[in-house]
Amino acid sequence: MVDGIILAGGYSSRIKTNKMTLIYKDLPIICNVIEAMKDYCTKIVVVTGHYHDEIVKVVSKYENVIVKRNENYDLGMFSSVVSGVKELNSDFFLTPGDYPLIKKETYKQLLDAGGVIRVPIIKGRKGHPILIEKELIKPLLNEPIDSNLKLFRDRHVVNYVETSDEGILIDVDTLEDYLMIKGKMKGMIDNGDS
Repeated sequence: MVDGIILAGGYSSRIKTNKMTLIYKDLPIICNVIEAMKDYCTKIVVVTGHYHDEIVKVVSKYENVIVKRNENYDLGMFSSVVSGVKELNSDFFLTPGDYPLIKKETYKQLLDAGGVIRVPIIKGRKGHPILIEKELIKPLLNEPIDSNLKLFRDRHVVNYVETSDEGILIDVDTLEDYLMIKGKMKGMIDNGDS
């Protein structure tokens, strides 16, 4: 078993509402992410920021979920990564909280693969979640505050794990993204390389 970090500290500025609490398949988006991850994790740290109280309410039903408010969330996503990693001492999954389509099988596939960093890919495109082994916790915590996960990742040997899960690429940034995942719009979201 490993731990998990779900990043939920942002402003959701492009969608102009707390996207983590929008409903998908009868659950808030962030709860879909927890549901896919939880069977493989001893504990999950949800890192909040701007919408802390709302997220605490929607994830409170999960016993193995800890909510950690990143007091520096305005510094960007990497500050939330660091905030979450400080709570762990084992290998961990890491994903933003707005990827509700990731399949459970993808977590299993990453667990079964090898490598200090494991990143799922589909048709050559990198996605989420990523799996980071515990030996990289200290180096990650020693990163400069203006670093980012991609810079950190690219300094290490990465195992890119081929998957058929398109959900690794699909996040919810805009109302159009949300309508698409609800089946009201067709086509894949082009998120580019993560």
